[in-house]
Amino acid sequence: MTRYEAAIDVDSLTAIDVHVHIETDDHGHSSLPGELREAAAKYFSASGLQTDLDGVASYYRERKMAAVVFTVDATTRLGHPAISSADIATGALRNNDVLIPFGSVDPLQGAAAIESARRLVGESGVKGFKFHPTVQGFDPSDETYYPLYAALQELGMVALFHTGQTGIGAGLPGGYGFRLGLSNPILLDPVAADFPELQIIMAHPSVPWQEEALSVATHKSNTWIDLSGWSPKYFPAELVRYANTILKRRVLFGSDYPMLTPDRWIDDAAKTALKPEVMPGIMRDNAARLLGLT
Repeated sequence: MTRYEAAIDVDSLTAIDVHVHIETDDHGHSSLPGELREAAAKYFSASGLQTDLDGVASYYRERKMAAVVFTVDATTRLGHPAISSADIATGALRNNDVLIPFGSVDPLQGAAAIESARRLVGESGVKGFKFHPTVQGFDPSDETYYPLYAALQELGMVALFHTGQTGIGAGLPGGYGFRLGLSNPILLDPVAADFPELQIIMAHPSVPWQEEALSVATHKSNTWIDLSGWSPKYFPAELVRYANTILKRRVLFGSDYPMLTPDRWIDDAAKTALKPEVMPGIMRDNAARLLGLT
């Protein structure tokens, strides 16, 4: 296996989207079981978009954007095999002018998750890891998972955590049993405190816990916020105010593609109070710095 290395010309990019899901692998296997997949498509009104890796690469190449791509390994919680993060890294290598692979491991698998994470870094060259506490079914502040965080810190990885409300399971009886409280960003505060070299992205406007996310981000310099998953026209006013000022160097553009497209995000952002002078950092430069591309 050839290890991923980026070949991205940052200066030629209009943006770096730090939050892009690969929903289908090369064999047609979906990242979610059928009932969840159908409910998510209905919730996000997402259809007709490229969800395989090479299709996603073409989509972003056309827009002169790079994209951080990943899946979520919730094998234990869902009883559904995850898309292979190693395969995502291999596909990203084919498209290393625009794609940056993150891995995903199932925290509920304990030592096996740590072994898998080390293998994905050492053999596949992933640049970070994606976690979704609600879908994966774990409390990120539980010290049970500290050995995994310690390994990621040692490996120099970025850890991207879903925070706030999720459309996955929305509208299903009992929300498919998913617990929204596991994605409260305040649960990442002890992780950021105890692993100060681990760079942590709190994904999405953290509705309904936006103030908690802003509190963590202003207090812990190793935390970042990505703006994916919500149209900017729905951003809480406090989030926009912080993005324009004290957090302007640690706020990141993300779309949540294919749930939300970068085209819609950019169109809607132009109608908000986000200042033109902070947008180059949000859209590209902050991510390039975080990911070591510059």
